[in-house]
This record gives sequence, C-alpha cells and structure tokens, in this order.
Amino acid sequence: METPKTALITGSTSGIGLGIAEVFAQAGYQICFNGLEKNGAEIAESIGQQFGVKTMFSPANLLQPESIQEMVQKATETLGPIDVLVNNAGVQYVAPVDEFPVEKWNLIIGVNMSAVFLCAKAVWPGMKAQNFGRIINITSAHGLRASEFKSAYVTSKHGVTGLTKVLALEGAPFNITCNAICPGYVRTPLVEGQIADQAKAHNMTEEEVVEKVMLKKQAIKNFVKVETIGKLALFLASEDAGTITGDSIPVDGGWTSQ
Repeated sequence: METPKTALITGSTSGIGLGIAEVFAQAGYQICFNGLEKNGAEIAESIGQQFGVKTMFSPANLLQPESIQEMVQKATETLGPIDVLVNNAGVQYVAPVDEFPVEKWNLIIGVNMSAVFLCAKAVWPGMKAQNFGRIINITSAHGLRASEFKSAYVTSKHGVTGLTKVLALEGAPFNITCNAICPGYVRTPLVEGQIADQAKAHNMTEEEVVEKVMLKKQAIKNFVKVETIGKLALFLASEDAGTITGDSIPVDGGWTSQ
C-alpha cells in the first residue's frame, strides 16, 4: 500500500486555504492545518473524517520563526515527512501611502512574505533528504500588477514572486519545485464582507460593487472559484508537474493580460 503524502497548508481554516485543504484531502493527502480560527482543531478533524485521511491542526504564529519550526517538527512526527507546503496565509490593509500605519506595513510584510521564507526554510531539509518537495505560494494578481492604496500588500506579493524563483533554482537539484498561483478576486467569506462594506461606503448596490469595483480589471467578469485554485495546486504538487518550477501562474480572468 502506497504511503500517503503529507501537505502543510498555512491559513487553511477558512477561505482559499480551506478550499485547497479539502481538494488535497479528497485526493488522499494527510493535512497539517494552520490558521487563526479558535475551532481550527475541529475543522481539521471534520475534514479528516469526511475524506478518511489523517489530519492535525497547528496554531503556529507565522510571525515567529520558532513557532513555525515547532509546527513543522510536530507535523513530521505526527503525519510523516512533508511533501507539499502551500503558503496561503495572508493579511490585507488599504490606505494611501502617507496614511499607511507602520505597524500594518510590518504585519503584512511579516505574514505575507517573511513567513513564506520561514516556512520554506523549515521544510527544506526534509524535502532535500527525501529528494522530493513541492512548494506552492498563493500570491495574487497583485504579485504581478499594482493597485493604489495597497503598498504593503503589493510589495509583499511581488517579493514572494521573486522568492518563488529563487526557491525554484535552489530546489532543482533536489527535485523540489516552487511555483506561485496568482488569483484575481475569489469569492470567499472575507470578500463577501468587503463587498458589503464597499456598498455602504460608496452608496452602491452589492451588484454594482462586484461589477464596477471588484471585477473592474478582469476581462472575465466572474469570481475565481476556490476549487479552481485547489485543483491547480493539486496538479502542481503532482509528479506530472515536476518540470514546472519558478512560475507565477495567473488565475485572474485576464486581469494581467491587459
């Protein structure tokens, strides 16, 4: 019987990360969940029971290197060697540059960019030892394009685009690939809240916010499905994707084609 593979997915107790975890669990992966939700352990257990796979939850603080190391160590002890790392956790704040709080800048750079490096660094020795690894960074169309009032977010996502290429080059001799998925707007609970907030702020209907604000830059005026991101990540984790590395793959309805 083939030994199941293990995936560590940050920010996997809600939104895109949870959707990715569900796709991987359905494919038979053991999952180490990580996130801020207080019921994270229950979420992990529920997914494990639903798909018949072994899971665990780590509340690791991604701003703390030692916490990340402990998460990787515990996941390896509980589930076995980590085959796939999905760096999905992210935070956002919007403000003009001259009004942008320094503490928000530091938080966004820490969670969105530095944690990607720290997580990759933590799993790297194990992936080298087994001569196999897949690192998938969930960035954004903002890893390839800029928008006003998102200085920290755009900077962090562009930084991960560069880091993805470095990890791809360093990982190549050890059969470790690294790629980034760059979604446009995905209709998660977080985005649902943003739609409602924008509608109130601009005295618009929620439908107008979707059309004139959210999807304005996308040629295809539909939200990206969480399942699309999950299935693409699953493919990039496969043996078939072994020669795909260092790429940032837009899934953005044509946003970055313009």
